[in-house]
Amino acid sequence: MKIAIVGATGAVGRMMIRNLAEMKIEISTLDLYASARSAGKTLYYVDDALLVEELTRDSFAKGYDYVLFSAGAGVSRSFAPFALQHARAVIDNSSAFRMEPDIPLVVPEINGALLTGYSGIIANPNCSTIQMVLPLAVLDRMYGIRKVIVSTYQAVSGTGQQGLEALYQQRNGSSEMGVYPAIIDLNVIPQIGGLQDNGYSAEEEKMYQETRKILDNYQLALSATCVRVPVKFGHSISVYVECEREVDLNDASTALAHSDTIRYSANTYTTPLDLGNSNDSHVSRLRYGTDKHSLTFWNVANNLRLGAATNAIKIMLAHAKGV
Repeated sequence: MKIAIVGATGAVGRMMIRNLAEMKIEISTLDLYASARSAGKTLYYVDDALLVEELTRDSFAKGYDYVLFSAGAGVSRSFAPFALQHARAVIDNSSAFRMEPDIPLVVPEINGALLTGYSGIIANPNCSTIQMVLPLAVLDRMYGIRKVIVSTYQAVSGTGQQGLEALYQQRNGSSEMGVYPAIIDLNVIPQIGGLQDNGYSAEEEKMYQETRKILDNYQLALSATCVRVPVKFGHSISVYVECEREVDLNDASTALAHSDTIRYSANTYTTPLDLGNSNDSHVSRLRYGTDKHSLTFWNVANNLRLGAATNAIKIMLAHAKGV
């Protein structure tokens, strides 16, 4: 398999390289691209030293099976069409194409069938959306979800290296806010992304729009409050779900426990520090909500792995199998 990664020096790009090695995918070519500022760096795939090249419109001319983008929406809009001329598919981790009606927004365990016979750009969802829709899809099939209310507690690595640096510098005494609208160390910030005219932030709007598209349920009501917290890795979500049909708590817990990519804990809970290198969506504290038509649970996942790189690699593998 011939693969290119755009944005290879970023946190997600590096995790893509790591995931490829961990999954032992047979690769004949792995080329790494980044901005002129990052070109010339050396990254490692297993024991192979790979030189990062500067991204240009001609970078893709040698031809690839898959080009994975993780360099921001602007770069994706500018370069993905050129990559697609020389690749079987482009998998984009940015928000650039997620809500385009003709571009599939994919979590393979839920709607991987969209990839069969498809050729083009494939959108990788938002990090918090991915981990949340995995358990939601299970509950939706069983009980018919009609309303979801969530509060997220998102790690600074979701902002990339700049987010981590802001936390580290503030912990060392800096009063500079860095990439955030307020101090993040020993604090929480109830804003991720710009604030919209409707009062929701960009991250909250993503969760609303993307969840409805992935579940193919455009009647679903969803309200999110997204909060940045001084955690390095791992997003946490408190989820409240209302269903059309009465919920059986035992049946719901059994279904979650036996679902792919979900790790269910019946008698304990998972925190971001517990995640390690897990590629799963962790669900715990499952309980009835306001009545037996509703549920509440705690959901945690590694935002660089499941929330970004791992899901992108899974999309690639699912597409390769279905073409």
